[in-house]
Amino acid sequence: MVVKSKIAKFGMLVAGVMLAGSISANDTSANDKPLQLAQLTEGFDAERTYMQSCFACHSSGAAGAPRVGNADDWAARIEKGMDTLVLNTINGLGGVMPAKGLCFTCSDDDLKAIVEYMVEKSKPE
Repeated sequence: MVVKSKIAKFGMLVAGVMLAGSISANDTSANDKPLQLAQLTEGFDAERTYMQSCFACHSSGAAGAPRVGNADDWAARIEKGMDTLVLNTINGLGGVMPAKGLCFTCSDDDLKAIVEYMVEKSKPE
């Protein structure tokens, strides 16, 4: 039974990653302009890039990822400071979170903006 449960969870993770990856860089439905990755310039949309690259794990808590919007999941991480959070995002973490969080076209500044977005959405009210 444990094996079936782990297989089901893995299947859900794979489906989530596939769904997240299915958002096209040319999709204009969200704001009538194409998604522009790898440029922290005017027009970079951290929320949209989060939805494309980070949502699958950070909405479900897959592999222990802190869920965006859950202050308890983020509290200890936020205490470590933004620099640590960003470095963990850039380099990956413990063999669980991949380097750059699957946003291979994101610059370090882009990743920082995404982390700031996730932290802001996850602070206690």
